[in-house]
Amino acid sequence: MTGTADAVDAPDALDASRTLWELLARRAALSPEAPVLIQAGDGDEGGSAGTGTEGPSDRRISFGGLRTRAERTAAGLYALGVRPGDTVAWQLPTRIETVVLSLALARLGAVQTPVIPFYRDREVGLALRATRARYFVHPGRWRDFDYGAMARRVAPEPEEPEEAEEAEGTGGEPVQLLAVHDALPDGDPATLPPPPSDGTAVRWIYWTSGTTSDPRGVRHTDRSLIAGGSCLAHALRLRPDDVGSIAFPYAHIGGPDYLVMLLLYGFPAVLFEKFALPDALDAYRRNGVTTAGGSTAFYAMFLAEQRKRPGTRLIPSLRLLAGGGAAKPAELYHEVVQELGCQLTHGYGMTEAPMITMGAPDDTPENLATTEGRPPEAMEIRITDADGKPLPAGTDGEVRLRGEAVCQGYLDPEQTAEAFDADGFLITGDLGHLTPDGYLVLTGRTKDIIIRKGENISAKEIEQLLYEHPAVGDVAVIGLPDKERGERVCAVVERAEGAGTLTLEEATAYLRDAGLSVHKLPEQWETVDVLPRNDALRKVLKYKLRERFG
Repeated sequence: MTGTADAVDAPDALDASRTLWELLARRAALSPEAPVLIQAGDGDEGGSAGTGTEGPSDRRISFGGLRTRAERTAAGLYALGVRPGDTVAWQLPTRIETVVLSLALARLGAVQTPVIPFYRDREVGLALRATRARYFVHPGRWRDFDYGAMARRVAPEPEEPEEAEEAEGTGGEPVQLLAVHDALPDGDPATLPPPPSDGTAVRWIYWTSGTTSDPRGVRHTDRSLIAGGSCLAHALRLRPDDVGSIAFPYAHIGGPDYLVMLLLYGFPAVLFEKFALPDALDAYRRNGVTTAGGSTAFYAMFLAEQRKRPGTRLIPSLRLLAGGGAAKPAELYHEVVQELGCQLTHGYGMTEAPMITMGAPDDTPENLATTEGRPPEAMEIRITDADGKPLPAGTDGEVRLRGEAVCQGYLDPEQTAEAFDADGFLITGDLGHLTPDGYLVLTGRTKDIIIRKGENISAKEIEQLLYEHPAVGDVAVIGLPDKERGERVCAVVERAEGAGTLTLEEATAYLRDAGLSVHKLPEQWETVDVLPRNDALRKVLKYKLRERFG
């Protein structure tokens, strides 16, 4: 077998892998010398930009090297006392070493709970307490923040012996802290126990973003992560000669999603420890990235950079932007295709089910612009009324899911009971409908429905119209308490670059001309420099807007 990832039919066979480690081992045997991860270096401005050659500080690792290094790291962790079934929390930047550590834990059969690096005391303390983690792996000092000091502040106190006997987990021992910079634990793989073979055991605990409440611990298996990643890869029609990119935190649920794609199709991805435009463009160009994205906010950032240099393609090799995680205005699709000169496919996913639907590159422009794509065969979508009664195609209702990529519930059994209906469907809290040919159209969230004088108003409908105004860079529409109306419609607008301030009167006149019903017009208008977003996929945090303007 050559080392050039030439087995185009391999993904179908690799899909059957029971565990993530088995998937890595199979890909490493197919293409051991092919690159899998390229760490974008800093400080490479100028130099090799646009030449397609490797920058002087880029680092690379092959599929074979990834397996070898992960296995040696697993042995090093084993020597430190980490055993199959132990819970290990880790909070690390998007680095090759982070992927190696995560795969080492998968090789050991440990339970791992990734924590996004931008989370602080409240979220990290919750993760350590809720999972009863025995180990916490952190980067030491990174971006002028001392993660070790935070861990010492928030680590739960050791339990009394009698309490430890009643609860599975730490056994009364303190959380052990392990600082990881560039060096990972190292050991002899001959000392390791056999790798896990059960892909349906819960060995991953991911955390929801906590945009409206405390984050929830979401329980995943190797098989649910493989199912999500494989469905995503097949929908995007990826190829072995593609070059991907991971510009979001690898600790996000999108991290293993993307890794599964790399393992199935045998292509590499560029990792960005720190992502910012225009600084990151040099790495995209010199590595010939063909597919990029992350979420709607990423599309908009690329588009803004393209508009600074009209007539010259921002990333000449780019053929596809893809992502999900937040609503996509239809107009943004057309702008990306026309101005960036690449295809845009958008999908629908969540921490509980990382791949639900995805647009395909060969879908019609209408479907790509106005829908979230179609679900794979392994995902069943049911649209229901509030009582769980199925609704026909074209009728708006609650979106419910059932399939292999759906999580095994939450750490809190009560939250699990509330989240799944009697037929085993996950109640997402999203609203939408299925078209007659099976495409999903999202129309908002149950919490995004504004009830004004007894009438339901979709925030997304108003946002879509306002986004098309040239003075609007981005917008979030929220409902605020109102004594007379129940709720009033408030639009919070981020100005487009170089645009003047749009007034409420100008905005309502524009919306009237666009055909918006009078009872849906905003009654409160706020302009901000930047909308508040989370640090993973840059979703707008509407709860912060409600707190600020309510």
